[in-house]
Amino acid sequence: MSASPISEILRTRLHRTGVIAVLVIDDADDAVPLARALITGGIDCIELTLRTPIAIDAMKRILVEVPEMLVGAGTVLTPEQVNEVRTAGAAFGVAPGMNPRVVAEARRVGLLFAPGVCTPTDIELALEQDCRLLKFFPSEPSGGLAYLRSIAAPYMHLGIQFIPLGGVSAANAEAYLREPSVLALGGSWLAPRELIQRKDWNGIMGNAREVQTIVKRVRGGES
Repeated sequence: MSASPISEILRTRLHRTGVIAVLVIDDADDAVPLARALITGGIDCIELTLRTPIAIDAMKRILVEVPEMLVGAGTVLTPEQVNEVRTAGAAFGVAPGMNPRVVAEARRVGLLFAPGVCTPTDIELALEQDCRLLKFFPSEPSGGLAYLRSIAAPYMHLGIQFIPLGGVSAANAEAYLREPSVLALGGSWLAPRELIQRKDWNGIMGNAREVQTIVKRVRGGES
């Protein structure tokens, strides 16, 4: 998930959890109850996007008060943000696209990083930076699972894996999780912005439990 091979410990954890909750948080006071709702529902990994001014504060609160949560940063668009999330304590970074400057800075500071790809050219640019875990985005608008199989096929012998995001939901999660190239899914539907703003922790917990049922059905007790 980086400009170096993903560690086996992180790979195992992401494979086990199956879905990474992708979050947009507007109020830092929502961060901890949100994280606890996801943990209760069986999701112990999040991608907290840098789309709001309080994102870093929210990240720090979760890291301190919900230490069992694996916290990554999403929408990392600049080298400066790489340093900001690394300093805050993020375990990994994710971007919607493949920016060589951002990936190079992640490598320099030792931040595991998954750039976004949706074409063979994107994949080759990522491989040139030694990235092996890639965010497939936007997944469904780009052509979904059939398209992912097509663009991934020439590179699978290099050990790449994907985190699809964009149009992925409980309805198609099982099909994606059964795909050998998919390590985990990006779950923006688990805790959509509206539910967080309404502080609907029970609804978010229910979404997490639903998808964990799917993960267990597909992957069972695999570690």
